[in-house]
Amino acid sequence: MARPVTLFTGQWADLPFEEVAKLASEWGYDGLEIACWGDHLDVWRAVEDESYLRSRLDILDRHGLGVWAISNHLKGQAVCDDPIDARHQAILSERVWGDGEPEGIRQRAAEEMKHTARVAARLGVNTVVGFTGSANWKYVAMFPPVPADLIEAGYQDFADRWNPIMDVFEDEGVRFALEVHPSEIAYDYWSTVATLDAIGRRESFGLNWDPSHMVWQDIDPAGFLVDFADRIFHVDCKDTKRNTGNGRNGRLGSHLPWGDPRRGWDFVSTGRGDVPWEACFRVLNSIGYDGPISIEWEDAGMDRLRGAPESLRYVREQLFDPPEAAFDAAFSS
Repeated sequence: MARPVTLFTGQWADLPFEEVAKLASEWGYDGLEIACWGDHLDVWRAVEDESYLRSRLDILDRHGLGVWAISNHLKGQAVCDDPIDARHQAILSERVWGDGEPEGIRQRAAEEMKHTARVAARLGVNTVVGFTGSANWKYVAMFPPVPADLIEAGYQDFADRWNPIMDVFEDEGVRFALEVHPSEIAYDYWSTVATLDAIGRRESFGLNWDPSHMVWQDIDPAGFLVDFADRIFHVDCKDTKRNTGNGRNGRLGSHLPWGDPRRGWDFVSTGRGDVPWEACFRVLNSIGYDGPISIEWEDAGMDRLRGAPESLRYVREQLFDPPEAAFDAAFSS
C-alpha cells in the first residue's frame, strides 16, 4: 500500500507552477495536490483550452511528479457563504467576483466548481478537494438566540446549492472531498453528520481529513477516521500546536494573527504539533485508505523552504505499511 506523498500547492501559489514543481521534485515528493488559483491551474482556461491543460501535465512530467487530486477551496467557499464581503473579493478571481453582487458571486462560484470536476476528469484525477462555504457559520456563537429552523435552513441551502454541482461531479466520475474546517457547513463532528445527512449521503460527496482543525476543538482525529471511514476521500497532513495552558489564551484565537504568542493555538510544521500522527496513520491502514498523503504546509514561525522538506521526511518515517500477516501467525503450526 505504498501511498504517494504530495505537496498541496495552495500555500505556494505566489510562485509559478513550474517553480513549485521543481522544488517538490528536488525535495522528493511524489506529486502535487494542485490548487486552482495563482497560475497553478486556471479552471476556466483549462475547460476552454486543451493546450493549457496539457501544459500543466507537461510540467509535472518534466519533474517526475504525479497528480491524484486538485483543490478549489477558494471558489467553493463562495458557493454558500453569507455574508459575501471584502474577504471574498480578496480570494476570488475577477471572473467570479464580477460586480460584487452576492447571489451572482455564488452562482458563478458554483459554475466554477462544476468546471473543476470537468477539468479533474480531463487530468485523469478522480478527487477534488475543497470548501463549501456556509450560511450557518455566522451563528456559531448561537447568540442572539438562533431557532432550530434557521440552522436547518442553512443545511437546506447547502443541499440546494451543492446537489446540482454534485450531479456534474457524478457525470464526470469525480468525487468531492469537503475539508472539515471552521467556516464550512461541516466544521466539527456533529456538523459533519448533519452535512452528510443534508445531501442525502451521496456516494460522490465525502471528506478531506485534515486533523489540524480538529485538535484545537478537542475532536479526536483518529476516532473521526474510524467513524467516517467510508467517507475519507483524501488526506491532508497539517499540524496544530495548542497554547492554552496559561489561562489567558483562548481557543477562538482572539482575532489575533497567525504566529502571535497570545493565540490559543497555531498551525505548525507537520510533526511539531499535537496531532497524534502515528495513531492516525495506523487507523488509515486499518480502514484501507490507499490514496495520497498530501502535506499542507503552514507555519507562521518557520521558513517554508525548510518546513516542506522536513515535513516530507517526518511523514515518510511515520507512513509505514500494515504487515502482510498477523504478528501472531508465527505461533501457528
